[in-house]
Amino acid sequence: MRRPVRAHQWVALAAITAAAAALRLILIGKVAPDPFYDAAVRSMGLSWHNFFFGAFEPGASVSIDKPPVDLWLQVISAKVFGFSSTTLKLPETFAGIAAVPLLFLAVRRMWSTTAGLAAAASLAVLPVDVITSRSDTMDCVMMMLIVLALLLILRACDTGRSRWLLGGAAVMGLAFDVKILESLVALPALAVIALLGFPAPRGRRVLHLAAAGAVYVVVALAWLTATLLVPAHDRPWAIGATNGSAWNAVFVFNGTERLGGKSPEPQFTVYEPGHKYPVATQSQRDHIPIVPPSPTRLLARVGPLSGERLGMELLAALLLGIPALLWGLRRRRAAADGDEDEDEAEAEDDQAERRLGLAVAAGLGVWLLTGIVLFSHMARLHPRYVEGLVPAVAATLGIGAAWASEARGRARLVVLALSLAAVVFYGERLLYGTSVEWWITLAGALGALALAALARWSAVPQALRSLMAPSGVLALTLCAVLAISVGTDITSIDGHVTDAGYVGALPLQEQRLVSNYLRAHQGSARYEVAAQSATQIGSLIVQDARPIVILTSYGARVFTSVDKLKRLIAAGEVKYAFLNSPCPHRFSPKNPACSAPALWIREHATDVSRKAGLDRGKVLWRLPGAAP
Repeated sequence: MRRPVRAHQWVALAAITAAAAALRLILIGKVAPDPFYDAAVRSMGLSWHNFFFGAFEPGASVSIDKPPVDLWLQVISAKVFGFSSTTLKLPETFAGIAAVPLLFLAVRRMWSTTAGLAAAASLAVLPVDVITSRSDTMDCVMMMLIVLALLLILRACDTGRSRWLLGGAAVMGLAFDVKILESLVALPALAVIALLGFPAPRGRRVLHLAAAGAVYVVVALAWLTATLLVPAHDRPWAIGATNGSAWNAVFVFNGTERLGGKSPEPQFTVYEPGHKYPVATQSQRDHIPIVPPSPTRLLARVGPLSGERLGMELLAALLLGIPALLWGLRRRRAAADGDEDEDEAEAEDDQAERRLGLAVAAGLGVWLLTGIVLFSHMARLHPRYVEGLVPAVAATLGIGAAWASEARGRARLVVLALSLAAVVFYGERLLYGTSVEWWITLAGALGALALAALARWSAVPQALRSLMAPSGVLALTLCAVLAISVGTDITSIDGHVTDAGYVGALPLQEQRLVSNYLRAHQGSARYEVAAQSATQIGSLIVQDARPIVILTSYGARVFTSVDKLKRLIAAGEVKYAFLNSPCPHRFSPKNPACSAPALWIREHATDVSRKAGLDRGKVLWRLPGAAP
């Protein structure tokens, strides 16, 4: 039977949640915004049509490359609190905070209250999640929905009521609508938990799971299907799609092409593994790309997905959590073989516990394996993509730490010792030597092992041993494992680190000069400017909220042909063009600066960059036939 949560445990959860809130809210206004998604939020707030489709620019000629469900939350936040860098991040931030107590409730159902608190603490300080929660992206909302779906499915396994199972499936469908294929990292694991843990005969269980699958598909594809009800000429072109379809953008551009690394990516300085990277500023570390695919990629020492941000907790989760889950299976199997004299009610309770234990062990194992294999070999990877994995990491770490902290048998002490030794060694490697965080890690590890040994010594009074384990050992174990994570959080907050990217960001002074010049000279033209690429103009859309003529989409695919551009010029609808990168001598068909409309503008338009006060020329152009 699951014990009720005691008052002091609720206080501990409140403190952990408060700490999670502090890490996600302090100085959040100083974190750089994401011009690409912010431009969409700005445009979506102008009309219901733009709102529904996720229009990227106010004229709704193009839309973002994924369902706009998360952006709907950002639009609502901006409408209620005003449009600002802080209000745009609030849905992501509060989703990251809410995931902490939700994970506690889920892990408590899976294992124990103590494990739930440890898991909540692990998620609260996990740097990759803290950074993503502070960034203007949708990944934390997706992660929170995954944790909620996990909780609902576990409740279905506890109660045998299919409504909780259907609710979990619906929530997972919403997670797909928020961040599409990224949410699928958790889907096999949740399906395994439902399959093994739902208490019903095999035939009924299959029917319930089939119904849940149907609910998931309906919710996941609801928005994509709804777009087809609108005539094609009224639908924006989905950025990234080869045919303008949102379906193509979701399943090809954001699906097969991302897995294969075909989608374009900004290029950074290449890290050479043979050279020791010096400990420098957080910004310098972030500008090293994620290391190439390999089995140890998630344990890398440098880059925006370094071991400091995920690998430390992942390593501890594997070393502590896997033995705990295997022990749980063995213990429940032994109980099933030995309890022949128990009454019927106790037998049913034990059977339910064994069933749920098997489901949890298999589910978390599948979740970790899926995430590790995928993210270790995925060609194109951003740190925020691992949000689909972080609940499993935190949950497994919480279960493992709680299990190893109990003063029962020598096996746990051996696992704890080996795990903490690995954590101390790995921490020294991550930090390129000793530091305050490493010394805290070492002190926590030694203290945890000392208390664990004393708690097993019969000469120590029982009352004192009860204080040492599991509470004292668990606290010091978490101190050892999470010290580097907390230090990384503090550094990230101080450095205003974001994982949102800077797609569409223009130099602030240049942006203001361009905006001022266009406002003063464009007269009655409908469009503010013709932009070389959809991904290079976001911050101007955020500032002015004016319709833009998009010349090319991703991969320099021509969206506005030269003939169409000429017609717009002749009708007086656009007078200026913004081309903020040159076409090199070596022609590249993937460079939007080398597209047909961009080349035509450079050949026929008048360069007014200097008149606008810009430091560089051949950026702002007055189109041929347009009045000065």
